[in-house]
Amino acid sequence: MSLQPSPRPTAHPLRYSYGTNGLTDLRLDDALSLLADLGYDGVGLTLDHMHLDPLAPDLAARTHKLARRLDELGLGVTIETGARYVLDPRRKHGPSLLDPDPAQRARRADLLVRAVQIATDLGAHAVHCFSGILPKDTTGERDTEGQAAEAEAEVEDAAWKRLAETLTPVLDAATAAGIPLAIEPEPGHLLATLDDFHRLRTALGSPDALGLTLDIGHCQCLEPLSPADCVRAAAPWLRHVQIEDMRRGVHEHLPFGDGEIDFPPVLEALATVGYQGLVSVELPRHSHAGPQLAQQSLPFLHHAAAVSTPPDADRPPNPGEGPTDSDGRTP
Repeated sequence: MSLQPSPRPTAHPLRYSYGTNGLTDLRLDDALSLLADLGYDGVGLTLDHMHLDPLAPDLAARTHKLARRLDELGLGVTIETGARYVLDPRRKHGPSLLDPDPAQRARRADLLVRAVQIATDLGAHAVHCFSGILPKDTTGERDTEGQAAEAEAEVEDAAWKRLAETLTPVLDAATAAGIPLAIEPEPGHLLATLDDFHRLRTALGSPDALGLTLDIGHCQCLEPLSPADCVRAAAPWLRHVQIEDMRRGVHEHLPFGDGEIDFPPVLEALATVGYQGLVSVELPRHSHAGPQLAQQSLPFLHHAAAVSTPPDADRPPNPGEGPTDSDGRTP
């Protein structure tokens, strides 16, 4: 199958990227060349050992070399920090911003500060992060349900306090660099919903540097609003967008057409609110088919965008014309 660039609709302002966490079987330069050849506008770069390792020696030199390559290929970039084992080879996403050990939380904060510096050197438009899973209460069993509920609330309140405190130096670095830190509501994490984002934002005093990563699939998974309505509700804080298909109540990232999302209204909402960042395809468990899915995903998004903004929207359709229930999805 040849890797031909897909046609670009000229009337739609959205810019698309593909996450390197879905291309982990490729060398980074091969992945970047693939995305440029396919016609992507950018890349969602996950800092990890197989691509740009943020803990390996000579980080500044490697980042400078990568910046030149991105410029040669004409690719924009968002920095992603969701690598599973970049800090701890035995704990997925550990340590988190919620770790009970202050020294361990500081390791995660240091990684995010490094990510801000990398983003500065690469000219990235945002740095992505997430909160982590709520630590378990290790203070023992309670005699009554009321005591258990009270203890659970205490653990959660402490976690929110840790999150705000640990993010503060990262936000200071992001403010100094002029690059937003875009935190992602993640199913199963302490910060799981848009409401949770606003709780953190309020606790921190609504700093300009704190923005939002909106994962469209996560909206389908658990938000009460539709994904398109989530876009509109999140618009003032929207700094990064991840996109894939998903089903209600099931946190599984799916290729386009394999889930339940109606994509044309989502892309129309993103265009209408004036979102200027990258819309990054997020398929971290599909690296085995990464090149093929990258090739399929961009035409899908371009078609869905064209469906959402038809050039003759005011003209009544002729018989047999017009969108159908399957528009915006693969057969």
